[in-house]
Amino acid sequence: MDTATHAVMGIGLGGLAVLDPIVAENPAAFQTVMAATIIGSQAPDFDTILKLRNNAVYIKYHRGPTHSIPAVLLWPLIVSGSVYAVSPEISFFHLWIWTFIAVFLHVFVDIFNAYGTQALSPFTRRWIALGVINIFDPLIFLVHIFGFILWRYGAPPGITFLLLYFCLFLYYVWRFMARNKVLKRAAQFHPGATHFFISPTFNWNKWHLVIRTKERLHVTESRNGKLQYFESYPFEPIPDDKIINAARNDRNLEAFLSFSPTYRWIVTEIDNGWEVKFIDLRYRSKGYYPFVAVVRLKKDLSIYTSYTGWIYSDETLEKKLKQGEKLFK
Repeated sequence: MDTATHAVMGIGLGGLAVLDPIVAENPAAFQTVMAATIIGSQAPDFDTILKLRNNAVYIKYHRGPTHSIPAVLLWPLIVSGSVYAVSPEISFFHLWIWTFIAVFLHVFVDIFNAYGTQALSPFTRRWIALGVINIFDPLIFLVHIFGFILWRYGAPPGITFLLLYFCLFLYYVWRFMARNKVLKRAAQFHPGATHFFISPTFNWNKWHLVIRTKERLHVTESRNGKLQYFESYPFEPIPDDKIINAARNDRNLEAFLSFSPTYRWIVTEIDNGWEVKFIDLRYRSKGYYPFVAVVRLKKDLSIYTSYTGWIYSDETLEKKLKQGEKLFK
């Protein structure tokens, strides 16, 4: 989920915590737990600081180690220990419990969007992305805002958020059923498909879908139960080609390939060499594929610029590649 949603969930958990008598009996204890749940709900995304290093490192590791099983156990100790050192107004165990719930819930809800996490690391580095909830779901955010308003005007926060979270649980169940209906429909048209990559949108009746068969990659959209086809590309392993092999030594392309499970590539001869472009097919928007990796090489196959990330116009991509040239000099 996005940062704003994680933030309101942290506050909501702080309200829910008053169901714990140890928290409810002491206003100072409540404030301490509220601080811990807010920080804990953001902690797994502290890896955003990797952007300061470069985009490749961020893409490769974001939602990776910081969302792993060891991290889910370690973050609550770090956060609750830090908060307890400043404000020891509650038993450490109860503070740790609510912090753990905040951290666990952060990682848990992240697996439901198309981006996913490596939540089962270190047992597997496979990305778990269920494609059920959009990375920002207005309903989830507004339900929390509604809860805050009720709380402001006198509703008991514990019961209020307990009921609202039960409603959100039912919402998740409904979205699972809706996603499965789309996948079942797609499987009827492609019974031999080896994989379906599904991404939800703001529109509950619209889903992005990439269908992988043994021969083709079909980029489609499901809208109101009807499947619309946009593009279709041959599905084949990355070729053992000297230009692509040289490009794969680049850290930006390496980061892209570590994250993206379905893509196509284009090799283009340009004035001073070659351009290798990999395009993630999952995020088609208005005819454009915004998540890409581009590597430009000289005639001797030495890399002179590259970029990976979210780009929504060719002009912006050119600016990023120009900036990249300075790093290779």
